[in-house]
Amino acid sequence: MIPDKTDRTAEIVRRLRKEYPDAHCALNHTNAFELLVATILSAQCTDDRVNIVTAELFRKYRTPQDYLDAAPEELAFDIKSINFFNNKAKNIRATAEKIVADFGGEVPRTMDELLTLNGVARKTANVVLGNAFGIASGVVVDTHVARLSQRLGLTDEKTPEKIEQVLSALVPKKNWVMFPHWMITHGRAVCNARKPRCSGCVLANICPRIGVEASA
Repeated sequence: MIPDKTDRTAEIVRRLRKEYPDAHCALNHTNAFELLVATILSAQCTDDRVNIVTAELFRKYRTPQDYLDAAPEELAFDIKSINFFNNKAKNIRATAEKIVADFGGEVPRTMDELLTLNGVARKTANVVLGNAFGIASGVVVDTHVARLSQRLGLTDEKTPEKIEQVLSALVPKKNWVMFPHWMITHGRAVCNARKPRCSGCVLANICPRIGVEASA
């Protein structure tokens, strides 16, 4: 066991980077606005479901103005298989309107500006900044990142905001964008929520397994 959190984090980064060299953002997109829309849709919804919906959505709506030109009920219908589709349709339209009115039709590139958009909190802003623009503004914390960070003994914080603060201090800034992708990929492939495959885990000998069943 590596006792120091900083040392353990460095070793986690090294091993996961080697184990998942092809890890990447799971949301399909070709530009920053598509990624913004996909990330808004992904709240409390699986990435696979979002990708199914956006495959057609992004063929139909190519710019922020396209979302404004469509009737509100049409957009809601187009994303109806997404959880909370009515609220998300309203947020996407409001975000598109603000991007057109305040940012010249372009997705802004700062955290403060992104947080002025409807349906955008730090997680969404970090996803867009990191994956669309290569800007390391923070560490994306989704359910996988939160769960693994707690199991690995990196933090006992519960909220995404506080977990992000801890991880941002532990993970070198150069790895902020990729660290969540490695963690998410590992969380899906090995360290799943109900039955983690600890016997086949590359992190097994440095993991305290906090909250994991003894038989796992």
